[in-house]
Amino acid sequence: QVQLVESGGGLVQAGGSLRLSCAASGSIFSIVSMGWYHQAPGKQRELVASITSGGSTNYADSVKGRFTISRDNAKNTVSLQMNSLKSEDTAVYYCNSRVLVRTEGVTRYLEVWGQGTLVTVSS
Repeated sequence: QVQLVESGGGLVQAGGSLRLSCAASGSIFSIVSMGWYHQAPGKQRELVASITSGGSTNYADSVKGRFTISRDNAKNTVSLQMNSLKSEDTAVYYCNSRVLVRTEGVTRYLEVWGQGTLVTVSS
């Protein structure tokens, strides 16, 4: 069983900053990648940023230059520093992790989601 626990959401004014954090725990053999998605009301869940175990990052065009994703492999955590926030960044943010778990000699690939944390940017 693998769990993701998020923290750091809240209300901020436009132009402000927030930092989201996510910690993975459980029977993890290795973590392939970790990332953040967001889902605004009435819209589909979309990738915000992701980072591999090797440190390669990927960002949505809408957040490039404003958001920074980082990861602590030793602690199985990922953070998202969000600067220059805009009202259109308002959404529920979900932590995502793609992991390998090993049970009785069998390695399996899992995709795990956090419960979501609300980010509200007021204009």
